Amino acid sequence: MNSTAPERGTDRNQREPMLLVSACLLGDPVRYDGKAKRLAHAGLHRLQSAGQIIAFCPEVAGGLPVPRAAAEIVGGDGAAVIAGSASVKTGNGEDVSACFVAGAERALALCRQYGIETALLTEGSPSCGSSRIYDGSFTRRSIAASGVTTALLRQHGIRVFNQQQVDAAIRSLARKAR
Repeated sequence: MNSTAPERGTDRNQREPMLLVSACLLGDPVRYDGKAKRLAHAGLHRLQSAGQIIAFCPEVAGGLPVPRAAAEIVGGDGAAVIAGSASVKTGNGEDVSACFVAGAERALALCRQYGIETALLTEGSPSCGSSRIYDGSFTRRSIAASGVTTALLRQHGIRVFNQQQVDAAIRSLARKAR
């Protein structure tokens, strides 16, 4: 599992709220193409320096390699994949749904372990997309929907933001600290 988690047991880690962040946004080369999607943001840097961020890639945690074939949700959205009525497939038709669901379940387990109520995930991803994902046709068309990890986290009351909503995610985290 690709995660960076703080040591438990210090007063600071027990008081300060944690933020789950897509590892690729923090510069880890875990995307399907073996690259990162680094997001430079002073607020994220401060949280990372304070040990309040857990970096996580659900696809890697679910057992997929880096690099890997691009995948899209076919026949629905992330919630439909969780329900078993849609699937995640690669361009050549390989069904990788089980890996996506396993990664989402590991993300949820981390959120429960660290009391995480807010996540910042990568838009467009079949795992992490929070408002847009690709439509399953492998033509780069996107639809208004969420990915598998986002759907599972939201089903359990975790607020999910994308990389265009960093300030809102940080505000959400700050409200929990009060």
